[in-house]
Amino acid sequence: MAKIDVLHLRHPFKGSRRLRDDLWDDHGLQVNRKRVQRLMRIMGIRALYPGAKTTRRNPEHKVYPYLLRDLEINQVNQVWCTDTTYIPMRKGFLYLVAIMDWYSRKVLSWRLSNSLDTAPCIEALEEALANHGTPGIFNSDQGSQFTSDDFIKTLKNQSIKISMDGKGRWIDNVFIERLWRSLKYEEVYLKAYDTVAQAKKNIGIWLAFYNQDRRHANLKRMTPDQVYYKLPSELPEAA
Repeated sequence: MAKIDVLHLRHPFKGSRRLRDDLWDDHGLQVNRKRVQRLMRIMGIRALYPGAKTTRRNPEHKVYPYLLRDLEINQVNQVWCTDTTYIPMRKGFLYLVAIMDWYSRKVLSWRLSNSLDTAPCIEALEEALANHGTPGIFNSDQGSQFTSDDFIKTLKNQSIKISMDGKGRWIDNVFIERLWRSLKYEEVYLKAYDTVAQAKKNIGIWLAFYNQDRRHANLKRMTPDQVYYKLPSELPEAA
């Protein structure tokens, strides 16, 4: 699964067939497609391309319409988004969920868990709401943890509009996908966590660095915290 995760980040558009081929070619692992599909389901990942089905959708859960088409997002707390990712350890693995402010790219809250259950997602959402107020719109994919009654109820209790990525809207996760890529190549893949506590500590340190110190070209070389809290940049304007 760790090798699949690296390959998926490198080429997120590849499905189970092409990942199987890469495992054969790059690592000499002669696994069949069914095994790759099963591991991808466990990891909660899928190929990112127009028309792809979202992760672990529950057909009994209501799916809400996508509200961000042609919407100009020009202020903080206008839109929040969320996603989950697989975190490999020395033995075993975890899942990480994050809540992000779309405009500033700030990670508002996060949780580590040993399953793709709804509870950690709700905990992260409640922490973000408690510390940062309420967004106008909350956008997610159609994963079962985000379409569950309890998660939706938390949003509705705050009168937040609910938006869900639909068919062909894979690109709307691009900001969090970039976050996952940076986190894994700069932190997770460089270490082999032995315990959940070690993973939580190190990921927390990196996410704090991301919010407070990592400058983004698309944010006029400001950090997510500077944009979110409207803090002045210490860098001079480019000539």
